[in-house]
Amino acid sequence: MKFESNLTDQAVLAELGERLTRARLDRNVTQAQLARSAGVSERTLARIEAGESSQAANLVRVLRALGRIESLEAMLPAALPSPIALVERRGRERRRASGAPATVKPAAWRWADEG
Repeated sequence: MKFESNLTDQAVLAELGERLTRARLDRNVTQAQLARSAGVSERTLARIEAGESSQAANLVRVLRALGRIESLEAMLPAALPSPIALVERRGRERRRASGAPATVKPAAWRWADEG
C-alpha cells in the first residue's frame, strides 16, 4: 500500500506497522531481540507493529535499532531556505569603485594655488 493523503490515520499506522514487521523479519530478528535493542518493551513493539498508537520516541528507537533512522530524512526532508531568504542572509557584498589594488595610496591633495 502506498501512503496517500486519503488514508485514515489507522490505515497509515497499520501500514507502518506492517513495514516495520517486514524489516524486522528480513533481518531475522525476534520481537524480543528488537525490543531489547531499541530499549522498548516487547508490548510496545507489538503495539507499533500492530498499527496501534505509540509515542514518536518509541518509533525513533525502533527505526534506529533496525538501522533505518535515515529513512526519516526521505520521509520529511529538511526545508530549504527560500531564494529571498538566501539573498537576505548574504547581505550586501562590498564592491570596489575602481579596479585599483587596495594597497595603492592616493596622492596627497593640494590646493591649485599651492606650489
